[in-house]
Amino acid sequence: MPVLTGGQALVAQLLQEGIEIVFGLPGVQLDWAFDALYEARDHIRVIHTRHEQATSYMADGYARTTGKIGMCLVVPGPGVLNAMAGLATAYACNSRVLCVTGQIPSDQIGKGRGFLHEIPYQLETLRSVTKWVARVTTPEDVPGRVHEAFEQLFSGRPRPVALEIPPDVLQKAAEVELVAPIRPEPPEPDPELIEQAAQLLGKAERPLIFAGGGVLVAEAWNELRELAEQLEAPVVLTMDGKGALDDRHDLAQNIIAARELTPQSDVILVVGTRFLQPAMSDWGPHDQAVIQMDIDPEEIGRNYPPTIGIVADAKRGLTALLERLPLYNQQRASRRSELRALKERVADLLWEVQPQASFAMALRQALPEDSIVVSESTQVGYWTWNAFPVYQPRTFLTSGYQGTLGFGFATALGAKAGNPGRAVLSINGDGGFLYNLPELATMVQHRLDVITVVFNDNAYGNVRRIQKERFGGRFIASDLYNPDFVALARSFGIEGARVHTPEQLRDIVADAVADPRPILIEVPVGEMPSIWGIVNAGRRY
Repeated sequence: MPVLTGGQALVAQLLQEGIEIVFGLPGVQLDWAFDALYEARDHIRVIHTRHEQATSYMADGYARTTGKIGMCLVVPGPGVLNAMAGLATAYACNSRVLCVTGQIPSDQIGKGRGFLHEIPYQLETLRSVTKWVARVTTPEDVPGRVHEAFEQLFSGRPRPVALEIPPDVLQKAAEVELVAPIRPEPPEPDPELIEQAAQLLGKAERPLIFAGGGVLVAEAWNELRELAEQLEAPVVLTMDGKGALDDRHDLAQNIIAARELTPQSDVILVVGTRFLQPAMSDWGPHDQAVIQMDIDPEEIGRNYPPTIGIVADAKRGLTALLERLPLYNQQRASRRSELRALKERVADLLWEVQPQASFAMALRQALPEDSIVVSESTQVGYWTWNAFPVYQPRTFLTSGYQGTLGFGFATALGAKAGNPGRAVLSINGDGGFLYNLPELATMVQHRLDVITVVFNDNAYGNVRRIQKERFGGRFIASDLYNPDFVALARSFGIEGARVHTPEQLRDIVADAVADPRPILIEVPVGEMPSIWGIVNAGRRY
């Protein structure tokens, strides 16, 4: 067995597990880990950020767009706390992110003496945004603990995990045995439940499918399409599920269309989604049979009691259904013309939300089909969450139910790091963009050619509109003072541009796709109408 420091053992096991990029920010407790990364610099790329928050956001963007593990490396205490916003977002979006953090010296943990970066109960703090945490106590234990972290990432519901390594463990040398990277297999679904579900779906007159982010995590988009086509079932794609079925497919529908489709259906299949909005809406299921399929047993029935609950990842579960469905499936008349008409009515309704619709569709026109769009909590972003056409899996990211303002730009940088040959576009408002403004330096230094669009209304626009409409214009803490975004971009050595119309935006984005380079595009806008009246119609919360 080789003699390695704990830092070298960490990096060696990361190589075993297939890590190619580490998003990190160095500090004294991590010196031996970063020195080991220097030795492995030909095999692991280190992208260092200007704030720890960006490390976890970038790891999340990398993970969700590549299907690989995104890893962030941060110092303890304030470094961990800074990274937790990104970990919370990854937790909400079922993202495979590994957070490795330092600690104070092992013999001082829990004594409260005030060592540099010390916070009490660091592991307990991390538990609120991870599915598993552990501390390594000796160099010999490093490979096994790292491997255990990867087992957790690839088993059950994918969510972030965290590993804490004190500096003395990273520095100390010992004989270390590396662990073979074995991946756990997802559990097989209960065959009896699959049989019951196949019977219900096969005999249904008007089946309906709700598909969420779990389909993308399990890489089950082909199985979803095949099942939907066999059933002639429309597929309602949630915000996190966009791209699981090409939006140009007649069966692909959005949550607005679900208000009409759900009451008409007789059997509903729910795959890889929490099913919260339908369950909490007046238009949600009443007398229909509901089949829920989810990798997380705790998710079954959390928001709505299903007729049949199947614990399975989407790929294995849908594959099993496809094997049994032909025994029961009936011939159904095509619903394509009906569903195309519904899509057109919904599109016409959403097109009335202007100028958001025009700006968003200008971006769609300018971008290749495989482009990755990271959409922020901003007025144009809200429109895209519900209406932006997505053509391929893993090409549209939001912050999920966490609604993390400011996540977008750094997340897009991580997506670009994992997909250097594809266009990546970041949609931002002026409020959220300044959260990770320092990462303009990261974009330049690491040549991450993200097309960054900032819609600037000089306000926290959603907050300001609520204060205007609900509180009689009692504006407080919602107006913003902003820099000259074009001059700001140029101060970082990147191209800055200002456009005013959807056509101008389309043209400059198309040019940036054809000639990749870091670019920041400001779009000055005024107050915009709300999309939420359309989206939330019929909600009971």
